[in-house]
Amino acid sequence: MVSPAASFALHPSGYLRQEIKFTNFEIARTSRCILLESTIGFPRRQSLWSGTSSRGSDTLLGSRRIIKNVLSQEISAPSIVVEVLDAREDEYDGIVIDPQGLPTSANAFASALKASLSNWKSKGNRGVWLKLLEEQADLIPIAIQDFSQEGFSCHHAEPGYVMLTYWIPDEPCLLPAGPSHQIGVGGFVINDKLEVLVVKEKCSCNCSGVWKLPTGYINKSEDLFDGAIREVREETGVDTIFLKMVAFRHVHLVGFEKSDILFVCMLKPLSHKISIDESEIQAAKWMPYDELIAQPYYEEDHMCKKVIEICMAAYEEHNSGFIAHQLPSKLDGKLSYLYYDDASLSKPNIL
Repeated sequence: MVSPAASFALHPSGYLRQEIKFTNFEIARTSRCILLESTIGFPRRQSLWSGTSSRGSDTLLGSRRIIKNVLSQEISAPSIVVEVLDAREDEYDGIVIDPQGLPTSANAFASALKASLSNWKSKGNRGVWLKLLEEQADLIPIAIQDFSQEGFSCHHAEPGYVMLTYWIPDEPCLLPAGPSHQIGVGGFVINDKLEVLVVKEKCSCNCSGVWKLPTGYINKSEDLFDGAIREVREETGVDTIFLKMVAFRHVHLVGFEKSDILFVCMLKPLSHKISIDESEIQAAKWMPYDELIAQPYYEEDHMCKKVIEICMAAYEEHNSGFIAHQLPSKLDGKLSYLYYDDASLSKPNIL
């Protein structure tokens, strides 16, 4: 004989939902109940009640029995044990919810989230971080819509997940805002003939048809100079090494209404043969510096012209630029790079 395991979960309407799961079979019970939805199994970390269900008839579909979630006012719950979501506290009295421990049932998730918020509020916790994975996308509208008046909102999204936040205290939210900047890198590569490595991009932007420095966006967990070396190699096929960072520019409200920072690095060529990436580059070549700077585009774009002039000054050693120094940081306990001017450390302090 198969032994059933019964569980109950409180629905937001105030009705008590019953779920019955058998070891080898699943049964649908209907008896003076409101049919809610079919379930795919007992959700993990669902709130548990002990109780007795009313009599019902079993519905058999072929050789398989299917469980149904039902709502009934006739089921009593004399004792209730509520389990909160799996989570840990961060160093700011916040809560970081474990996405792997979330219930698979939407109703169970809503009930557990509500109980958890009440529990964390009573303990004095502040911000809540809820990471929902791509396969948990059906839980996103529940967290945003059902709890919108209490403050759940989208913080940021990355491939594979979306991060939601909730501020518990009745005061201005102190959680940091989502990412606000995109980071780009450019490579100034010049050879012994005073020829600069330049490209023409395949784009319809205002620099279309202009010979320019190779540029691109930094990858996640990539150092700035490594990103510049990579972009130059991907676009032109030329291998380089990093010498110094010579300039950076900062603009606002550009792509996706984000701010944009572009770091320009001086790179030394290790090879000279050009092999372009035809998917994004129209052409590439070694171009005399004077010819590059004389393009009409640079007569109108004073910032781009100044960047190239600063790069040339660094090449001629009139501008020392910033060297990358690897140092340990207590922030994460790892080695990372600090960019600064070595020459400035040898100058006496002026009071």
